[in-house]
Amino acid sequence: MDDACLTDLRRWFFDYCPTFYTGNEEDNRNIRLKEEHTARVCTAMELLADSLALSAADRRLAAAVALFHDVGRFEQYRRYRTFKDSASINHAALGARVLAEEGVLAGLPEEERRLIASSVGLHNVFRVPAGLGERHRLFLRLIRDADKLDIWRVFIEFYDQPAGERASAVSLGFPDVPECTPAVVATLLRGEMIDLATLRTLNDFKLLQLSWVFDLNFPRSRELVRELGYVERLVDTLPRSADVDRAVEVVRNALLGGDPAS
Repeated sequence: MDDACLTDLRRWFFDYCPTFYTGNEEDNRNIRLKEEHTARVCTAMELLADSLALSAADRRLAAAVALFHDVGRFEQYRRYRTFKDSASINHAALGARVLAEEGVLAGLPEEERRLIASSVGLHNVFRVPAGLGERHRLFLRLIRDADKLDIWRVFIEFYDQPAGERASAVSLGFPDVPECTPAVVATLLRGEMIDLATLRTLNDFKLLQLSWVFDLNFPRSRELVRELGYVERLVDTLPRSADVDRAVEVVRNALLGGDPAS
């Protein structure tokens, strides 16, 4: 892939997004959210690529993965009016299918097509699958970190906004009540990633977002989280208890590169 090809891919994406806008402002807020999220994930990917001194060719591949990682979100929202995969469709698998059906990657060499499509299709898995080649693992780990780096921003801004200005699909429908589920807190205390299926409240969802710290793959990712204050800003939105405070310390320790559960 050369620079001209990457420019064409960007043009396709930013022509594709506006086709999902409607006369309904609530719908448009949700579509706009994902369009802006993609642009910011692309920026985060550039920062990670800089930190790893990737070659020019690999930087372009990483940029394409970032550009398309959430391409399935648009069709998902149009069909189901939600971003909750468990209540609709796996947006990552749908994204890989959109790329294939639209022939977006048709002009690329086969290896690059497979790498981009597979990274898009797997970027939201709970854990990186075993058995992937090292090169594939690199791009998948990059997009998982770049994605998280902006999703934290999206959620923090959501929590700060008045209810009438929020993109409604962001909270995935979890009730905004003052409780945290004990089993969810216990998972965080163990220094483990929290499974979406175990959540009951919006505060549980915030704890899940804190647990993403355990899944960061690169030192620069942890640096950016610290620089942007994401953990502390999320913590400020949580109800306080002795167990929640202890769980937060586990997250802070992991962010500094220590053993999460120590």
